[in-house]
Amino acid sequence: MFKNPKPYIAFSIVPLFLIVKLLKQFPEVVETYYSLGIYPVISSLFRFTLGWIPFSFGDVFYGFAIIYIIKWLVANRRRIVKDTKYWLIEVFAAISIIYLAFHIFWAMNYHRLPLHESLGLEADYSTEQLLSVTQMLIEKSNALHGQLAKNDSLKIDLPYSKNNILKMVPEGFEALQKEFPHLEYHPKSLKKSLFSLPLTYMGFSGYLNPLTNEAQINGLIVPYRFPVVASHEVAHQLGYAKENEANFIGGLAAINHKDTYFNYSGYTFLLKHCLLEIYKRDNKLYFETLKTINKGILKNYQEVQDFWDNHQNPAEPLFKSTYNSYLIANNQVDGMKSYSYVVALIVNYFNNEAL
Repeated sequence: MFKNPKPYIAFSIVPLFLIVKLLKQFPEVVETYYSLGIYPVISSLFRFTLGWIPFSFGDVFYGFAIIYIIKWLVANRRRIVKDTKYWLIEVFAAISIIYLAFHIFWAMNYHRLPLHESLGLEADYSTEQLLSVTQMLIEKSNALHGQLAKNDSLKIDLPYSKNNILKMVPEGFEALQKEFPHLEYHPKSLKKSLFSLPLTYMGFSGYLNPLTNEAQINGLIVPYRFPVVASHEVAHQLGYAKENEANFIGGLAAINHKDTYFNYSGYTFLLKHCLLEIYKRDNKLYFETLKTINKGILKNYQEVQDFWDNHQNPAEPLFKSTYNSYLIANNQVDGMKSYSYVVALIVNYFNNEAL
């Protein structure tokens, strides 16, 4: 039809961008027709197609893509000056295709209804409610720690390999599905990233590949965090794009798992978020609250902090700044600060459970 469709593809980025901007204004429509309609089919097809492969197909794809882009830039470097117009057309044609695939395959989930609305939870909470839920989480965490450790000063080490943990993760969603049927997770596509070392030095525990729908876990992180991080990435895979919402669902999946070690990972993860919120509101109360937590739990927290401290690099702030900009561009107006929204979900969910 067109002798050279590249210019049309390149300029399609403008209407595509405007369509996404328009749909952002109608989260109910996105929720009903995309997140609960089209997307589960897309996700299931990707997981059925790629989930059985024992390594990350998406990471291999990214690796070849990076090599191809570098070779293309080198081969076409002279065209930047001599043939700027058509060089830019080819670049923007590629960007348009990626932008379209990114949103169709996953990213429209950024614009669905906020999770507290779809669950019928309040968006706000009082300090009293925060303290009440935190006390409950401390009691649960201490009790689980007591079951797993010989004394309250020992940190918990999981007796499973990381590969076995990945195999166990779906069981948490099977249990959670009884309360939230739309969180059915089958087939699975959950893998350790081939880029675990770079992810570590960039400061990331994992990511969802939006173009292959594979949940990628940083294979180097502390084993104690592995169950809840893997559950977090599955939450992304099931259509919860926002980090705070994936944190909440990942935590719920871990605490609903039949395995006690998963429960411990989940409860202490949710507790950590609440403790940080208490610190923001009253740091004196925060330190008083820490005294009621088993020392072994605090050692697990320190173990995680030490891991990241030992893998810092000068470029990490740049990676975090870039990711922060990405979150803001995708409907998380507070960027990485929006992670604190998870506390509102935790507090109001458990308050409702207590009623």
